[in-house]
Amino acid sequence: MVLSLLNDALRAAEQRQNRPEVAAAYAGHPRSRGRPRSGLWAVVLLLGTGLVGASAFWFMTRTSSEEMPADVSASPAQETVTEPPPAPEAPIVVQPEPKSREVAEAVEPESKPKPKPVRVEASEPEVAVSKPVVAESKPAQEAEAPTPSVKQVRETPEAIDRRVSRELTSLLRSGENREAEQRLQELAASQAAAASREVFARQMLVQGMPDRALVWLPESVTDSHSGLRLLRARALHSKGGLTEALATLESNVPAVNQNVEYRVTLATLLQQAGRNTEAARHWSALIAEDDSRAAWWVGLAIALETGGEINSAVRAYSQAAQLPGLSPSLADYVRERLKSLQAG
Repeated sequence: MVLSLLNDALRAAEQRQNRPEVAAAYAGHPRSRGRPRSGLWAVVLLLGTGLVGASAFWFMTRTSSEEMPADVSASPAQETVTEPPPAPEAPIVVQPEPKSREVAEAVEPESKPKPKPVRVEASEPEVAVSKPVVAESKPAQEAEAPTPSVKQVRETPEAIDRRVSRELTSLLRSGENREAEQRLQELAASQAAAASREVFARQMLVQGMPDRALVWLPESVTDSHSGLRLLRARALHSKGGLTEALATLESNVPAVNQNVEYRVTLATLLQQAGRNTEAARHWSALIAEDDSRAAWWVGLAIALETGGEINSAVRAYSQAAQLPGLSPSLADYVRERLKSLQAG
């Protein structure tokens, strides 16, 4: 920095020396050339010395000014400028406390022990936490109290009947017919037990014991239950009572979608009794509900053929032959009847 200032001063002096008026002055006084040059060099030296001193003074002043911010930055005042968060914390934390205490003492001079309310506030949440635990335990105890009452709720007769019917199914599968019948007798003493009667009577028919099934299928019970009426008619038919069976079924015919098996049995027995027109009507009602059953088309075709409606019978046989589900023997019968009727 000092050398650059000195060089600038020398260049300025040289420029002043080379000016025309200075050169002319030197040219008009040839004798006094030595003096001006020595005086000029003295001026230059003085100027250079002054510049060196000024630059040195400026350099020292600048270095000191540069060092001062370092010292100032270390001071607390500078910290408040460079680091705002920590500096304001000290005055905020330290000063408000005495002020708040002075205000508290000025307003309430006698209530100096302020830490106690703080401890009370800390203890209150603990008590509040413990209280809900007690409050929750009470409903738990209250909830446990009604539990025995739920277990003690009496089953409805229908629910008891369904439960006993499942027990009878298990007993009958195990071959324990006598025990199953005794269980049914105990239940029938207190209610109709329609589901349990149906389970036991159906199994008796499967085992070829219609009389034992009829014991549990009296008309007083079967009149109001289509499933029991169907079993009674089958038991009567298995004993040779076709007329009694039809009378039982025709006493109260349910809708097709309510009991399909009931309608199929009724149509079949009507055909056996030679009542083909009525049989065809029931087969048609079944097909109207579901036309994908090949066996129903066969039943309709037989009823129509027996009733003398050959063309309608051929169409019914043809429809049955196009559908799956026929047993091999029944499929052969359909093909034979079609060939015979079409040959005419």
